[in-house]
Amino acid sequence: MQLPAEDMKAVITRMKRAHGHLATVIRMMEEGAECEDVLTQLAAVNKALSRGGYTLVATGLQHCLANGGLDGVDAKRMEKLFLALA
Repeated sequence: MQLPAEDMKAVITRMKRAHGHLATVIRMMEEGAECEDVLTQLAAVNKALSRGGYTLVATGLQHCLANGGLDGVDAKRMEKLFLALA
């Protein structure tokens, strides 16, 4: 399923923010930052990516429900995709 660009805007913004944050974590490592500080920031990046994935799933479900329900959706495939985020 392909979602409309407008529905994807928030997810894309979240992912771009996480991308920038990851670049900061890499720079911290290259500059020899304290491990605790790096891990704290890395955990924040991980959470941002996870939330982006869950937002994508939620947006997809909302789109399906608004456009005729989940008929024709492969439930096992959707479950596998969702669990891949866990």
